[in-house]
Amino acid sequence: MIYPIRINKYLAEKKICSRREADELIKAGKININSKVAELGEMVLESDEVVVDGNLKKLVYLAYNKPKGIVTHTGQEGETSISDIIKLDSDVYPLGRLDKDSRGLILLTNDGRVTDKLLNPIYFHDKEYIVKVNKFIDENFENEMTRGVQIGGGYKTKKCKFKKIDDFTFSIILIEGKNRQIRNMCKVLGFGVVDLKRIRVMNVELEDLKQGRYRVVNNEEKDKFLADLGL
Repeated sequence: MIYPIRINKYLAEKKICSRREADELIKAGKININSKVAELGEMVLESDEVVVDGNLKKLVYLAYNKPKGIVTHTGQEGETSISDIIKLDSDVYPLGRLDKDSRGLILLTNDGRVTDKLLNPIYFHDKEYIVKVNKFIDENFENEMTRGVQIGGGYKTKKCKFKKIDDFTFSIILIEGKNRQIRNMCKVLGFGVVDLKRIRVMNVELEDLKQGRYRVVNNEEKDKFLADLGL
């Protein structure tokens, strides 16, 4: 950390909260620098004492089993979003997306630090899926999926782990998250996706969680998740 540093960046780099959340805390008078209430944009020196009000919001991490047909973003007219079917605090939001036609695990949180650490393409975090397709899975399909597939915009997907489960079903572990990536990879190779289910994000697994339900990610599971994100 290079000093002097803006107070919001200081708090973000200390893994206390995101810059945006820091600005809100500062506006609320909950940050002190050397026993004085901090101001927006104020600079912090290495020798300064920074104190954060103890009444910070409780950070939550939820694993949700999204049913097919539900959108993860704000629904347009005629669409149903996650917030329409389960009651959550207003500041809890989905981490990334899982397209409307897919189902399975999506993480929800109010921790603004997690978004970039999980979704930024400079980081590589496992996401595992079970996929059923409409054609017999042959060796060529497996090899092409494993090596990477040229999809829209001239982009070639990164190498991934692929395991055939039966003649029409496979598991795949990606370390990236392009929009509708698996569907597009299959389409290029002449296959259609019949069912797509995400079962794991990093160390957080869907397990036997029922569709439309969520559970709290807590204790050792939460600690490992955050540690692997560097938080």
